[in-house]
Amino acid sequence: MARILAFDYGTKRIGIAVTDPLQIIATGLDTVHPKDIMEYLKQYLLKEEVEAFVIGDPRQMDGSPSDSAQHVKGFSTLLKKSFPSIPQHWIDERFTSKLAQQTIMNSGLKKMDRRDKERVDTISATIILQYFMAGK
Repeated sequence: MARILAFDYGTKRIGIAVTDPLQIIATGLDTVHPKDIMEYLKQYLLKEEVEAFVIGDPRQMDGSPSDSAQHVKGFSTLLKKSFPSIPQHWIDERFTSKLAQQTIMNSGLKKMDRRDKERVDTISATIILQYFMAGK
């Protein structure tokens, strides 16, 4: 089996999570600046086989697209152009950042470590991936 990559897209950072090859466990992988993401993925795909991309779908509380939805759609289009053979799946990402922050608060990390926004993005991507895996 191949891995699945999930993305929590932001204009400053993209949190990335990945499954193990058997697709049992979701783990935070990295945080990458949007301008560097395609090169990062090209390098990653040289080393690892990826079966699918999971993209966090930013929504308002009422289910309508959030302000950042246009940026995520642009990212999705770029992924399709760059990696046309890898299918994309969308997962509602409402509350993932709050869940990530709560996870960090409960982890026992020091105050300075809890402020690390990259950690929140990576954990958010992991939660998105877990939601996808639970729905398979």
